[in-house]
Amino acid sequence: MTEFLPPALILIAAAFLIGLTGGVLRHTVVLAAPLLTLWAVWQVPDGVVTTVPFLDYVIVPVEGSDLRRWFATIFALMTFVGGLYAFRQAKWYELAAGFAYAAGAIGVCFAGDLITLFLFWEFMALFSTVVVWSGGTPAARAAGIRYAIMHLLGGILLKVGIEGVVIHTGSIDIQPMLASNVDTWLILIGILINAAAPPVSAWLADAYPEASPTGAVFLSAYTTKTAVLALILLFPGEPILIGVGLYMIMYGIIYALLENDARRILAYSIVNQVGFMVCAVGIGTQMALNGAAAHAFAHIIYKALLFMSAGVVLYRTGKSKCTDLGGLFRTMPITTVCGIIGALSISSFPLTSGFTTKTMISTAATDEGMMIVYLLLTAASAGVFLHAGIKFPWFVFFQKDSGMRPKDAPWNMSAAMIIFSALCIFMGVYPESFYGYLPYDVNFEPYKAGKVLFYIQLLLFSGLAFFLLLPMMKRTLTITLDFDWFWRVFLYRAGKLAVEAGTELRDVVYRRWQFNFSVFIGRLRYLFGQWGMDKKRGLFASAWPIGTTALWIAVLLSTYILVHYL
Repeated sequence: MTEFLPPALILIAAAFLIGLTGGVLRHTVVLAAPLLTLWAVWQVPDGVVTTVPFLDYVIVPVEGSDLRRWFATIFALMTFVGGLYAFRQAKWYELAAGFAYAAGAIGVCFAGDLITLFLFWEFMALFSTVVVWSGGTPAARAAGIRYAIMHLLGGILLKVGIEGVVIHTGSIDIQPMLASNVDTWLILIGILINAAAPPVSAWLADAYPEASPTGAVFLSAYTTKTAVLALILLFPGEPILIGVGLYMIMYGIIYALLENDARRILAYSIVNQVGFMVCAVGIGTQMALNGAAAHAFAHIIYKALLFMSAGVVLYRTGKSKCTDLGGLFRTMPITTVCGIIGALSISSFPLTSGFTTKTMISTAATDEGMMIVYLLLTAASAGVFLHAGIKFPWFVFFQKDSGMRPKDAPWNMSAAMIIFSALCIFMGVYPESFYGYLPYDVNFEPYKAGKVLFYIQLLLFSGLAFFLLLPMMKRTLTITLDFDWFWRVFLYRAGKLAVEAGTELRDVVYRRWQFNFSVFIGRLRYLFGQWGMDKKRGLFASAWPIGTTALWIAVLLSTYILVHYL
């Protein structure tokens, strides 16, 4: 096979150079390496590119296809714009970890076998944890530990499932499968943990808001979308994914509406949007898989844009709670406009990227006669407009005047937001410019008069409902309870009670045992004192007859052997 330098290695080398250089040279590495990676992505041909012998298998570190290049392209582009956004504000180790994290995502894109996929999967988990820790606060360190534990669990399940598949099939190839046995179920569950599917989704809303303003932008892009890619490669058409995706959609909407923290709103919104992609993978047709891939591409752009605008607000004001913000549009016009464009895109507003990708998924549902799924997806679009399209920009930039007059974003942050804002509009106005790069050749026309009118009416009525119910939408200083309550509070308290009960039981048993043992020893002392015809030669006597000593050694050794083997 043709030897080829994997694109992921470029970003890994860049991560090392970021730590070894400084000043202008480091900035050059941050901006140039992703562009070089993007070039390398499009040099990867279809099919197996690189092979490595390993034991009785042939490892395929690099395999190309339209789908793989599609995801790798947006990951490389995200790394460039994220680096532009962060290079003047982020710490060097956060940038290095972010680039290594991106390298893991691109490695997953081109992984040609299950072993390579797993290695890059864990590579992502390691360095994304470092990005969370780079938040630099006690809350970030604690959230990073919980984040690492959840991804360690997902990685173990994925590894065990892969081992089972290899044992039973003798193959490490990445190919479509169904969740029909324990092995494939473990692989599916391991992937869904990374996709933030409930009930193990709370790690996302727990960790991402604790990262730094720049670190959260990197976190929003890679982990959940590599999970979507893995689902497309391994489980296209898996029926259970339709239900999982719909649940994620509704779950994300409800919790985002309840949330007070701006970045936690956006974190729950990730779960909601990934739910659309998971549902599309479950539908499994070429139109649906195109929709999942296109929506993942668009989602990375507009979600990063939203996290960028929220990050600028946090960077300038030090605040992220909706109850503390408001009126910032007066002095932060660029951040406000870019945030609104991101909000319109995530809401699938016509002439934005979200409309030209999300409608592909709903069309796939109607093509398969899944009217209930279509109606739920449509209702969810209205819910997204409520929590991300209106709630986020309204409470952060408008509503009451908070009295704060912070400066707008620094030039590099502004440039990054403007680039992604322009892409959101470009993909919405000229969708045919990227439809041709999707993995399947499917004709799709997003701008039909009836469809456009329907979505405009839907979004306008959603906006009307928001302002009519505005008193109910106002948040208070409360804590949102999620599924993580069970392992952060319930299991902790249950474990504490168990330890206390065990300690008390131990004390009772010990006291009882101590009493019985004292009686037993007293009897032995008396007994052996009688046998020795001298009470000074009892059990604890300083000198025993040799025969008695040998007898007790034999008894103790026999007891030990029996206990050991039984």
